[in-house]
Amino acid sequence: MAARPPRTLKPMLPPALAQLLTYHAPLSTLQREQDGAVTLLTPGVNVLALNATYLPADPGPAALRATAQWHAAHELPALVASAAPLAGAQVVATLRVGPWSPQPLPPTGPEAAEVVVEQISRLHLGLWAQALAGSRGTPGWGPPLARQLGARLEGTRGFLPLLAYRQEEAVGALLWQAQGRGGAALLWGAAEPAVAAALLNTAAALGEPLLTAWTPEDFEAPGEAVFFSLLPS
Repeated sequence: MAARPPRTLKPMLPPALAQLLTYHAPLSTLQREQDGAVTLLTPGVNVLALNATYLPADPGPAALRATAQWHAAHELPALVASAAPLAGAQVVATLRVGPWSPQPLPPTGPEAAEVVVEQISRLHLGLWAQALAGSRGTPGWGPPLARQLGARLEGTRGFLPLLAYRQEEAVGALLWQAQGRGGAALLWGAAEPAVAAALLNTAAALGEPLLTAWTPEDFEAPGEAVFFSLLPS
């Protein structure tokens, strides 16, 4: 009997990293796979998940050296995403990934105006990106994010941009992706908790369960941890 050719294995990433990759890969400029790690690159955009190497569980020293060397050869920061802290690496951000449970808006005071969330046309991605970047404290990154998403979403099905308003002012934005019977909202930003809840509740209404990601500054909830770190040079 003739020997079978070796199987080509797909990357086996920790669940939270695989979920981030599934969502962000269609939005990135370049994807690269090596030794079970997957790199997304999106020059000119400051979204960490679009510019990181996603590492398998328990990457060995050789794999980390290869990752750092590849980034150095291309004059790129060796930003990696892992499911646990890495010895010697500098953690620059942490996320948690998990399901969102729809809930009422938190109290916002008697003078607070109602938050309205609308699905918008991709022709208005400039306003959408400015709201997202501004809510994350990086307003200057709105225009390049709008250009990147405008190019990547052209002809791509399954993504819907949502924009939150308060008194006709854009105060938050979210990009929903259809996934099976539910969806994912891993790229979003909100000016305050009430806006975040309105955006995520609206996204959950599009299909449940809703997978989302959040930082410690957004809210506290259980979820799978993801660490974005810079490898030593």
